[in-house]
Amino acid sequence: MYVAIDFGISNTDIAILDKDKISFFSAPSDSANISLDTIKDLFIKNNISISSVKTIGVTGGKSSDLDNSIEGIEIIKVNEIEAIGLGAKKLYGIKNESALVISAGTGTACVHVQGNEFNHIGGIAVGGGMLEGLGSLIFKNSNGFEINEFADQGSRAELDLLIGDVVNKIGSLSPEITAVNFGQVKNSSADTIENTAASLCNMIGEVIGTVAYLNALLIGSDTAYFLGRTSYLSKINSGINERLGLAGIKGKYNENREYGNVIGVMEKIKINL
Repeated sequence: MYVAIDFGISNTDIAILDKDKISFFSAPSDSANISLDTIKDLFIKNNISISSVKTIGVTGGKSSDLDNSIEGIEIIKVNEIEAIGLGAKKLYGIKNESALVISAGTGTACVHVQGNEFNHIGGIAVGGGMLEGLGSLIFKNSNGFEINEFADQGSRAELDLLIGDVVNKIGSLSPEITAVNFGQVKNSSADTIENTAASLCNMIGEVIGTVAYLNALLIGSDTAYFLGRTSYLSKINSGINERLGLAGIKGKYNENREYGNVIGVMEKIKINL
Protein backbone atom coordinates (compact mmCIF):
# COMPACT_ATOMS: atom_id res chain seq x y z
CA MET A 1 0.00 0.00 0.00
CA TYR A 2 1.24 3.50 -0.91
CA VAL A 3 -0.13 6.71 0.62
CA ALA A 4 0.06 10.25 -0.75
CA ILE A 5 -0.94 13.30 1.29
CA ASP A 6 -1.47 16.91 0.23
CA PHE A 7 -1.58 19.33 3.17
CA GLY A 8 -3.60 22.16 1.64
CA ILE A 9 -4.58 25.41 3.33
CA SER A 10 -8.26 24.48 3.38
CA ASN A 11 -8.29 20.73 2.82
CA THR A 12 -5.99 17.78 3.45
CA ASP A 13 -6.30 15.20 0.68
CA ILE A 14 -5.17 11.58 0.84
CA ALA A 15 -4.71 9.08 -2.00
CA ILE A 16 -4.20 5.38 -1.29
CA LEU A 17 -2.86 3.01 -3.92
CA ASP A 18 -3.50 -0.62 -2.96
CA LYS A 19 -3.27 -3.47 -5.47
CA ASP A 20 -3.60 -1.12 -8.46
CA LYS A 21 -6.75 0.48 -7.00
CA ILE A 22 -6.63 4.14 -5.95
CA SER A 23 -8.94 5.67 -3.36
CA PHE A 24 -9.31 9.28 -2.24
CA PHE A 25 -10.14 10.83 1.12
CA SER A 26 -10.41 14.45 2.16
CA ALA A 27 -11.01 16.47 5.33
CA PRO A 28 -10.71 20.12 6.37
CA SER A 29 -7.14 21.00 7.35
CA ASP A 30 -6.85 21.29 11.13
CA SER A 31 -3.64 23.24 11.52
CA ALA A 32 -0.67 24.70 9.70
CA ASN A 33 1.58 22.76 12.06
CA ILE A 34 2.38 19.40 10.46
CA SER A 35 4.18 16.63 12.32
CA LEU A 36 4.56 12.86 12.26
CA ASP A 37 1.69 12.77 14.75
CA THR A 38 -0.44 14.56 12.15
CA ILE A 39 0.17 11.68 9.73
CA LYS A 40 -0.58 9.09 12.42
CA ASP A 41 -3.87 10.85 13.24
CA LEU A 42 -4.84 10.92 9.56
CA PHE A 43 -4.15 7.20 9.31
CA ILE A 44 -6.30 6.46 12.35
CA LYS A 45 -9.19 8.65 11.14
CA ASN A 46 -9.17 7.00 7.71
CA ASN A 47 -8.65 3.43 8.97
CA ILE A 48 -5.23 3.11 7.34
CA SER A 49 -3.02 0.47 8.92
CA ILE A 50 0.45 1.98 9.09
CA SER A 51 1.98 -1.49 9.15
CA SER A 52 0.61 -2.06 5.61
CA VAL A 53 2.16 1.10 4.16
CA LYS A 54 5.36 0.83 2.12
CA THR A 55 5.92 4.49 1.19
CA ILE A 56 4.37 7.83 2.10
CA GLY A 57 4.53 10.88 -0.16
CA VAL A 58 3.72 14.39 1.08
CA THR A 59 3.33 17.88 -0.36
CA GLY A 60 1.86 21.21 0.69
CA GLY A 61 2.08 23.28 3.83
CA LYS A 62 5.38 22.83 5.66
CA SER A 63 5.59 19.12 4.89
CA SER A 64 9.18 19.57 3.73
CA ASP A 65 10.10 20.03 7.41
CA LEU A 66 8.97 16.50 8.29
CA ASP A 67 11.44 13.75 9.14
CA ASN A 68 12.43 11.44 6.29
CA SER A 69 10.67 8.43 7.78
CA ILE A 70 7.99 7.34 10.21
CA GLU A 71 8.18 3.98 11.98
CA GLY A 72 10.68 2.84 9.37
CA ILE A 73 8.53 3.94 6.41
CA GLU A 74 10.17 6.31 3.92
CA ILE A 75 8.57 9.73 3.52
CA ILE A 76 9.04 11.24 0.05
CA LYS A 77 8.71 15.03 0.01
CA VAL A 78 7.36 16.48 -3.23
CA ASN A 79 7.56 20.14 -4.18
CA GLU A 80 4.04 21.47 -4.69
CA ILE A 81 4.75 22.74 -8.21
CA GLU A 82 6.01 19.29 -9.23
CA ALA A 83 2.93 17.72 -7.62
CA ILE A 84 0.66 20.03 -9.63
CA GLY A 85 2.51 19.25 -12.86
CA LEU A 86 2.62 15.49 -12.37
CA GLY A 87 -1.01 15.42 -11.30
CA ALA A 88 -2.14 17.34 -14.37
CA LYS A 89 -0.09 15.12 -16.67
CA LYS A 90 -1.80 12.05 -15.21
CA LEU A 91 -5.33 13.49 -15.22
CA TYR A 92 -5.21 15.01 -18.68
CA GLY A 93 -2.78 12.75 -20.50
CA ILE A 94 -0.36 15.61 -21.17
CA LYS A 95 2.73 14.36 -22.98
CA ASN A 96 5.59 16.59 -24.13
CA GLU A 97 3.61 19.57 -25.38
CA SER A 98 3.84 22.97 -23.72
CA ALA A 99 0.87 23.12 -21.34
CA LEU A 100 -0.60 25.52 -18.80
CA VAL A 101 -1.99 24.13 -15.55
CA ILE A 102 -4.13 26.30 -13.29
CA SER A 103 -4.39 25.10 -9.70
CA ALA A 104 -7.54 26.86 -8.51
CA GLY A 105 -7.88 26.17 -4.82
CA THR A 106 -7.75 28.49 -1.82
CA GLY A 107 -5.50 30.66 -3.99
CA THR A 108 -4.53 30.24 -7.63
CA ALA A 109 -1.21 29.02 -9.06
CA CYS A 110 -0.15 28.88 -12.71
CA VAL A 111 2.31 26.16 -13.73
CA HIS A 112 4.01 25.67 -17.08
CA VAL A 113 4.45 21.99 -17.92
CA GLN A 114 6.92 21.00 -20.64
CA GLY A 115 7.78 17.32 -20.64
CA ASN A 116 9.09 16.65 -17.13
CA GLU A 117 9.88 20.31 -16.44
CA PHE A 118 7.48 22.17 -14.14
CA ASN A 119 7.80 25.92 -13.65
CA HIS A 120 5.72 28.24 -11.51
CA ILE A 121 4.94 31.18 -13.78
CA GLY A 122 2.74 33.17 -11.44
CA GLY A 123 0.03 33.05 -8.88
CA ILE A 124 -2.65 35.24 -7.36
CA ALA A 125 -4.24 35.46 -3.92
CA VAL A 126 -7.70 35.15 -5.48
CA GLY A 127 -9.55 31.86 -5.22
CA GLY A 128 -11.88 29.87 -3.03
CA GLY A 129 -10.30 31.31 0.11
CA MET A 130 -11.21 34.83 -0.96
CA LEU A 131 -14.78 33.73 -1.71
CA GLU A 132 -15.15 32.16 1.72
CA GLY A 133 -13.44 35.06 3.52
CA LEU A 134 -15.58 37.74 1.87
CA GLY A 135 -18.62 35.49 2.23
CA SER A 136 -18.04 35.44 5.97
CA LEU A 137 -17.73 39.25 6.07
CA ILE A 138 -20.67 40.01 3.79
CA PHE A 139 -23.11 37.13 4.33
CA LYS A 140 -21.91 35.66 7.65
CA ASN A 141 -21.50 32.45 5.64
CA SER A 142 -18.07 31.02 4.77
CA ASN A 143 -19.27 27.94 2.87
CA GLY A 144 -18.19 28.37 -0.75
CA PHE A 145 -20.67 25.87 -2.14
CA GLU A 146 -23.58 27.56 -0.33
CA ILE A 147 -22.47 30.99 -1.58
CA ASN A 148 -22.40 29.56 -5.10
CA GLU A 149 -25.97 28.27 -4.60
CA PHE A 150 -27.05 31.80 -3.66
CA ALA A 151 -25.28 33.04 -6.79
CA ASP A 152 -27.19 30.55 -8.96
CA GLN A 153 -30.42 32.19 -7.79
CA GLY A 154 -29.24 35.75 -8.36
CA SER A 155 -28.20 38.11 -11.13
CA ARG A 156 -25.24 40.46 -11.25
CA ALA A 157 -27.05 42.84 -13.62
CA GLU A 158 -28.03 45.19 -10.77
CA LEU A 159 -24.51 45.44 -9.39
CA ASP A 160 -21.96 45.14 -12.21
CA LEU A 161 -21.46 47.67 -14.98
CA LEU A 162 -21.30 45.97 -18.37
CA ILE A 163 -19.52 47.29 -21.44
CA GLY A 164 -22.92 47.91 -23.04
CA ASP A 165 -23.87 50.10 -20.08
CA VAL A 166 -20.97 52.52 -20.48
CA VAL A 167 -19.85 52.58 -24.13
CA ASN A 168 -21.29 51.70 -27.51
CA LYS A 169 -18.47 49.39 -28.57
CA ILE A 170 -14.93 48.35 -27.66
CA GLY A 171 -13.45 46.43 -30.57
CA SER A 172 -15.19 43.08 -30.94
CA LEU A 173 -16.07 42.69 -27.27
CA SER A 174 -19.63 41.73 -26.42
CA PRO A 175 -21.69 44.40 -24.63
CA GLU A 176 -22.36 41.70 -21.96
CA ILE A 177 -18.72 41.64 -20.85
CA THR A 178 -18.06 43.21 -17.45
CA ALA A 179 -16.69 46.74 -17.53
CA VAL A 180 -16.59 47.27 -13.74
CA ASN A 181 -17.26 44.64 -11.10
CA PHE A 182 -19.76 46.03 -8.57
CA GLY A 183 -19.67 49.28 -10.56
CA GLN A 184 -23.33 50.14 -9.89
CA VAL A 185 -23.21 49.62 -6.14
CA LYS A 186 -22.10 53.16 -5.28
CA ASN A 187 -25.34 54.47 -6.79
CA SER A 188 -27.69 51.86 -5.35
CA SER A 189 -28.95 50.65 -2.02
CA ALA A 190 -27.98 47.32 -0.46
CA ASP A 191 -28.86 44.46 -2.78
CA THR A 192 -29.94 40.88 -2.18
CA ILE A 193 -27.62 38.13 -0.98
CA GLU A 194 -28.29 36.24 -4.21
CA ASN A 195 -27.31 39.12 -6.51
CA THR A 196 -24.26 40.02 -4.42
CA ALA A 197 -23.12 36.39 -4.43
CA ALA A 198 -23.57 36.26 -8.22
CA SER A 199 -21.36 39.32 -8.68
CA LEU A 200 -18.76 38.08 -6.20
CA CYS A 201 -18.46 34.61 -7.75
CA ASN A 202 -18.30 36.07 -11.23
CA MET A 203 -15.59 38.56 -10.25
CA ILE A 204 -13.39 35.82 -8.80
CA GLY A 205 -13.92 33.72 -11.92
CA GLU A 206 -13.04 36.64 -14.18
CA VAL A 207 -9.81 37.32 -12.30
CA ILE A 208 -8.74 33.67 -12.47
CA GLY A 209 -9.75 33.43 -16.14
CA THR A 210 -7.83 36.59 -17.04
CA VAL A 211 -4.64 35.39 -15.36
CA ALA A 212 -5.10 32.00 -17.03
CA TYR A 213 -5.49 33.31 -20.56
CA LEU A 214 -2.59 35.75 -20.21
CA ASN A 215 -0.30 32.93 -19.10
CA ALA A 216 -1.62 30.64 -21.84
CA LEU A 217 -0.77 33.28 -24.44
CA LEU A 218 2.63 33.77 -22.81
CA ILE A 219 3.62 30.12 -23.29
CA GLY A 220 1.87 29.76 -26.67
CA SER A 221 -0.86 27.34 -25.56
CA ASP A 222 -4.55 27.37 -26.51
CA THR A 223 -5.65 25.33 -23.48
CA ALA A 224 -5.71 25.75 -19.70
CA TYR A 225 -5.92 22.56 -17.63
CA PHE A 226 -7.60 23.08 -14.27
CA LEU A 227 -7.02 21.46 -10.90
CA GLY A 228 -8.64 22.34 -7.59
CA ARG A 229 -12.06 22.60 -5.98
CA THR A 230 -12.74 26.24 -6.85
CA SER A 231 -13.23 25.31 -10.51
CA TYR A 232 -16.25 23.19 -9.45
CA LEU A 233 -18.22 26.27 -8.40
CA SER A 234 -20.53 26.91 -11.34
CA LYS A 235 -20.65 30.71 -11.16
CA ILE A 236 -16.90 31.01 -10.77
CA ASN A 237 -16.46 28.51 -13.59
CA SER A 238 -18.65 30.53 -15.93
CA GLY A 239 -16.63 33.67 -15.13
CA ILE A 240 -13.42 31.77 -15.89
CA ASN A 241 -14.71 30.47 -19.20
CA GLU A 242 -16.04 33.85 -20.29
CA ARG A 243 -12.59 35.35 -19.88
CA LEU A 244 -10.80 32.43 -21.49
CA GLY A 245 -13.12 32.78 -24.47
CA LEU A 246 -12.00 36.37 -25.05
CA ALA A 247 -8.57 35.03 -26.05
CA GLY A 248 -9.74 31.83 -27.72
CA ILE A 249 -8.41 29.67 -24.87
CA LYS A 250 -10.18 26.43 -23.93
CA GLY A 251 -10.61 25.37 -20.32
CA LYS A 252 -10.33 21.66 -19.49
CA TYR A 253 -12.01 20.30 -16.36
CA ASN A 254 -11.55 16.56 -15.83
CA GLU A 255 -13.11 14.48 -13.08
CA ASN A 256 -11.08 14.15 -9.84
CA ARG A 257 -9.27 17.43 -10.51
CA GLU A 258 -9.81 18.38 -6.86
CA TYR A 259 -7.29 15.65 -6.07
CA GLY A 260 -4.78 16.83 -8.68
CA ASN A 261 -1.97 17.59 -6.22
CA VAL A 262 -2.24 14.32 -4.32
CA ILE A 263 -2.42 12.41 -7.62
CA GLY A 264 0.85 14.12 -8.53
CA VAL A 265 2.42 12.95 -5.27
CA MET A 266 1.32 9.39 -6.03
CA GLU A 267 2.89 9.65 -9.48
CA LYS A 268 6.16 10.74 -7.84
CA ILE A 269 6.00 7.71 -5.53
CA LYS A 270 5.60 5.46 -8.59
CA ILE A 271 8.62 7.08 -10.26
CA ASN A 272 10.72 6.31 -7.17
CA LEU A 273 9.69 2.66 -6.90
